[in-house]
Amino acid sequence: MENNKLDETEATQHPAIQQRGFTLLELLVVMVIIGLLVGYVGPKYFAQIGKSEVKTARLQIDGFEKSIDQYRIDTGHFPTSEQGLSALFAKPANEPKWDGPYLKKEAPADPWGQPYLYRSPGPRGDYEIISLGKDGQPGGEGEAADITN
Repeated sequence: MENNKLDETEATQHPAIQQRGFTLLELLVVMVIIGLLVGYVGPKYFAQIGKSEVKTARLQIDGFEKSIDQYRIDTGHFPTSEQGLSALFAKPANEPKWDGPYLKKEAPADPWGQPYLYRSPGPRGDYEIISLGKDGQPGGEGEAADITN
């Protein structure tokens, strides 16, 4: 019995058997590696988010175009600038041929939370649908550029 106690004591004092924790230096090296990875991957990840918002705006505008074309087929004209995109969901006054709703719900805001702008007639066609981009201002470049049909 006493022999077993000696074996346990020797095992806890033997350097190869003792358990150690991480040193401060090892922890700092790991933190630096994680920081470098985040610094490299983070910007690429957030750039992809911006691209997806632009794609979402383009897809929403494409859906509005289809609804507006159906509105024109039914009524014989495009919604006016005053009626805007809300004419696709709620029947405008004095519109007897309206056979909507042409959207399942009220027109959503663009991916940056701003309302889409609608003009009829537009400068380059029968109508124009615009998202002002991330900055909410006319013009811009990259994610801040205007998105239009």
